[in-house]
Amino acid sequence: MTRADINAFCATLPHASHVVQWGSSDVWKVGGKLFAACGWHDGEPAVTFKVYPIAFEVLPDMDGIRPAPYLASRGMKWLQDTRDPGLSDVELKNHITYSHEMAVASLTKKKRAELGL
Repeated sequence: MTRADINAFCATLPHASHVVQWGSSDVWKVGGKLFAACGWHDGEPAVTFKVYPIAFEVLPDMDGIRPAPYLASRGMKWLQDTRDPGLSDVELKNHITYSHEMAVASLTKKKRAELGL
């Protein structure tokens, strides 16, 4: 997937909003909570997303997957796929979807109700 493909996929998730932050990163949020960021790593697209603890332990053993700079160093379970070779497109979409679901789950009941989630 290209950066444009990743952004197009993130835009399909319920109540996803897009901002450009941190220089030129495409940042995706739901209800104000971050669920994905797409930026650059050595001139190539890299996507960052939240994962479940088991995925945080297992996936960094794959080429192209690493703990997310800044976020993981603060104890958060976030990974970065540098797309070299990284996850398959299907796996990446699944993990972005899980990240979106975790962001939704962290919203208050009131906020989820406002968004119809």
